[in-house]
Amino acid sequence: MAWTEAKHIAETVLDGFDSHYREFREITAGARERFEDADWPAVQAAARERIGYYDQRVVETLAILRREFRLSERDERLWRRVKVEYLRMLPLHLQPELAETFYNSVFCRLFDRRYYNSANIFVWPLISTEHLEADNPIYRPYYPARDGFSRVISRVLDRLHFSLPFRNRRRDVRNLMQAVHYRFPPNRALAQNFQLAVLSEPFFRNKGAYVIGKIINGADQTPFAVAILNDEQGGLYVDALLAGEDEISDVFSFSRAYFMVDTEVPAAVVDFLRPLMPRKTKAELYTAIGFHKFGKAEFYRDFLKHLRYSADEFMVAPGIRGMVMCVFTLPSFPFVFKIIKDRFAPPKEMTRAKVKEKYLLVKMHDRVGRMADSWEYSHVAFPLARFSPELREQLETECAGSLEFDGDQLVFKHLYIERRMTPLNLYLHTADDDELLHAVHEYGDAIKNLAAANIFPGDFLFKNFGVTRQGRVVFYDYDELCYLTECNFREIPEPPYPEMEMSDEPWYTPGPDDVFPEEFATFLLTDPRIRKVFLVLHRDLLDPAWWRARQAVIRSGRLDDIFPYPSERRFKRPKKA
Repeated sequence: MAWTEAKHIAETVLDGFDSHYREFREITAGARERFEDADWPAVQAAARERIGYYDQRVVETLAILRREFRLSERDERLWRRVKVEYLRMLPLHLQPELAETFYNSVFCRLFDRRYYNSANIFVWPLISTEHLEADNPIYRPYYPARDGFSRVISRVLDRLHFSLPFRNRRRDVRNLMQAVHYRFPPNRALAQNFQLAVLSEPFFRNKGAYVIGKIINGADQTPFAVAILNDEQGGLYVDALLAGEDEISDVFSFSRAYFMVDTEVPAAVVDFLRPLMPRKTKAELYTAIGFHKFGKAEFYRDFLKHLRYSADEFMVAPGIRGMVMCVFTLPSFPFVFKIIKDRFAPPKEMTRAKVKEKYLLVKMHDRVGRMADSWEYSHVAFPLARFSPELREQLETECAGSLEFDGDQLVFKHLYIERRMTPLNLYLHTADDDELLHAVHEYGDAIKNLAAANIFPGDFLFKNFGVTRQGRVVFYDYDELCYLTECNFREIPEPPYPEMEMSDEPWYTPGPDDVFPEEFATFLLTDPRIRKVFLVLHRDLLDPAWWRARQAVIRSGRLDDIFPYPSERRFKRPKKA
């Protein structure tokens, strides 16, 4: 009887996952139609909707289990049998790694964290995905040395099977040919195995479609991406050729929204991508194509392994301490850990629930390459002995409500994990003239990109922005964040009496949503070097009219173009396509 019950429970959980994956694929496959229709509001709505699918299916599965089985108490022997039965159904499954994670999610919502071990959940994956293949090959080979580059490029575009035509195919092929000759040395020796390998399905995100592939020549593999846009007049065009690890990695950045790419076997897509971006982890690549829950599980496995093979201490993260979060890091591990404080000192008017809402907003919103994505965890255990005395004191003083001590482990009830960046204020402090020029240019562009996406950072201080390995400036402090359209941008009124300009107190009373952009210069531009550069590059950010114009664009329903590649990579097009 127990065996039968265990089997039925396992089948119920796997049915829940399969239901989730069907819906996930359905909305993902719809990206092609939304792109061809240029239905950009639907693109953004689908991206938000898809993020919530996983938790919805977990909740539904839990409701079925509670309704149909006796789950008021954990029967250790039963649940170990359930795991065995579940495992028996996975060898022929095409998404076994995702199904294992779904099982973990269901079990962990049913039972206390003391049962989170290999006997009950998949702490480590048990089904290999190394040789998983879909019915249809996930990529196609092309042979330019045999068939000619022009013909190969045409064939790649044909096999995308868009219902919209390319507006000017000859121009697109010519642009790609010229870019190939420019980006790759013409006198380079071609090995016998010279070929292109191109993923069969395009990647969709925001207003773009991307063809992802690699050039194979001997032992070398060079990644590339072809960016395709909709001219919104019934035609498509090739906008850019991106090549090399850095350019492709930026397209797959943690500061951008998740791709939609229809695949029966996600593991095969990730295996294709990993050699192209060796600095990106498996967790980051799964997350980039929309499987953020599995990315989160895989990240934690990497973290556990790193802890085993390292001995340095967790320490307070460099930079100015925040008023809302305690932030710490492990120097040998390129991430930061963020804990919400128990109390927020004035003038912060914030609650724990509001902070969580801000992080959820960022997760659901188009991050336009300017906001760091984060993994959210609950009840995570860390080795207590690895915490520096300074960090432990800070956590116990400021975040005691989020901590539990369990023997030699420190358990965080709730935390966020993000990629580590250099705080912009620290970067500017040591920057030479060229570095400062670049960083200030990026800082202003980050604010403008966020504004185009209807995001107002709220707190513009340099400490709230970070600099990535590629030198990109990204916003990462979300407690003051809001929608741009919620703000009331005002000019500072003239003082009733001239001497009031010298007063320490303002002569005007701001409303709760009022923003005075002219004030930004007062607290941001105290360093003459920074002030000089900022006023040349981004003086418009101090003008309330600029911000109101941005609001008008958003309210009109227009979605601005923000590309994940530099403007110099874009092909020139005639004004009238």
